[in-house]
Amino acid sequence: MILVRHGRTTANTSGVLAGRTAGVRLDDTGVTQAERTAERLAAVPLVAVVTSPLERCRQTARAIAAAQQGAPVTATERGITECDYGAWQGRSLSELAKDPLWKTVQTQPSAAAFPDGEAMATMQARSVAAVRRLDALYEAEHGPGAVWVAVSHGDIIKSVLADALGMHLDLFQRIQVDPASVSIVRYTASRPYVLATNTHAGDLSWLRPPPRKGRRKKTADAPVGGGAGPAS
Repeated sequence: MILVRHGRTTANTSGVLAGRTAGVRLDDTGVTQAERTAERLAAVPLVAVVTSPLERCRQTARAIAAAQQGAPVTATERGITECDYGAWQGRSLSELAKDPLWKTVQTQPSAAAFPDGEAMATMQARSVAAVRRLDALYEAEHGPGAVWVAVSHGDIIKSVLADALGMHLDLFQRIQVDPASVSIVRYTASRPYVLATNTHAGDLSWLRPPPRKGRRKKTADAPVGGGAGPAS
């Protein structure tokens, strides 16, 4: 699974918590970022491009799908939509930083619940459940080498990565996820493997599934000593 955060928006640059506000779109830099990420992913035959229903993610997802040589399945998934920030939505981050809840969000997010909105623990539970369900679906349909993309939001991706890393949600603020960045998780029967986080450049062709004929069986165990890494 490749996790892609949407490109930069005007809300990002103005310091406003957009949340689920309708009509928040990529700015010019964000469009360029999405196109650059799409070019990186063009080397990987994707079986699906799944996106949060919010416009900034759908814009990013369209760029990714358009750069593919094939025609990956495209779908919208509410389970990976932005956190419901409730009464915090649309307010400036500088103003919110004065709210006592801000400290809880920063230091103990598992205890944070936004007024008239969602608890951060609920956000993590539904987003992790969604990506694990979809990953199992695409593996069943296309085999264990299938690669798919989930286009989502910063806090959503951070919470999914924290789960994959075996980190408590209270530590997820240690993870950085920039606009249009690429993170990679491989789920197995024994454990998830986090292959990359917050990357902006680099060849991704090593994610191409090997030919079925003569394909070596992959072990779910971690190689002692670190292993040889990708072949390319």
